[in-house]
Amino acid sequence: MRENQLKRKLQAGAYTLGPFLNSAYAAFIEICGLAGFDFAIIDMEHGPLSVETAEDLCRAAHNTDLTPIVRVRKNDAPQIQRALDIGSGGVQVPQIETQADAEAVVRGAKYRPLGQRGLSFYTRAGDYTVFGVQGYTDKLNEEQMVIIHVEGVRGVENLDAILTVPHIDVIFLGPYDLSQSLGIPGQVRDPRVINLMKEATVKIRAAGKFVGTFADNPDIAKEWIALGVQYVALGVDVGIFARACQEWVKAVRG
Repeated sequence: MRENQLKRKLQAGAYTLGPFLNSAYAAFIEICGLAGFDFAIIDMEHGPLSVETAEDLCRAAHNTDLTPIVRVRKNDAPQIQRALDIGSGGVQVPQIETQADAEAVVRGAKYRPLGQRGLSFYTRAGDYTVFGVQGYTDKLNEEQMVIIHVEGVRGVENLDAILTVPHIDVIFLGPYDLSQSLGIPGQVRDPRVINLMKEATVKIRAAGKFVGTFADNPDIAKEWIALGVQYVALGVDVGIFARACQEWVKAVRG
């Protein structure tokens, strides 16, 4: 198991950047690393990616200094286990609303004595047993990150209880789902969304956990970084490509 450079950067107090990745083409995630991103979120919730594709994307990411994170479709122990068994740097789980939800994530993501993750060393995470198995569960418990989405009003209301759950590295505040929960879908710059996220950021940092969120563009990313957000999902690969295409066509055609 590789040392998790993303986790080390966060622990050192640095902010980190990475896009969501919907594309199956391995070169895209490799380019993200070469371009200087710290991580990429392989999106199995909204993206059309299979587990086999996600595993190959993890391999491509590890050709660079990029840490691959896998977002699963829901808070489900088998999905969490598979996201980690393919050798990712961590799992990202959506729609966490209660302390019980957060505890379930940890149970699925961590080996005993921290959780109840199913055990097989014949995986990419276990290096297929090539280097033996001694100490691997402790090493994977330490290196593979647990990231949870708090992205609805109910989750924000239960944030104090969620923050009591140990072994969660990042609380990711999802502005789009939060806007939908508030009845203003897509209005992520509305003061009601921003104020709730700011209040949550203060609480999360005070609890000693890292804060994450999504930013549509670099200016928004800088705003959240200034407020102490260290895990910034900056754009989505297909959106970045779409904007670049639009700009190039406009530059030629006017």
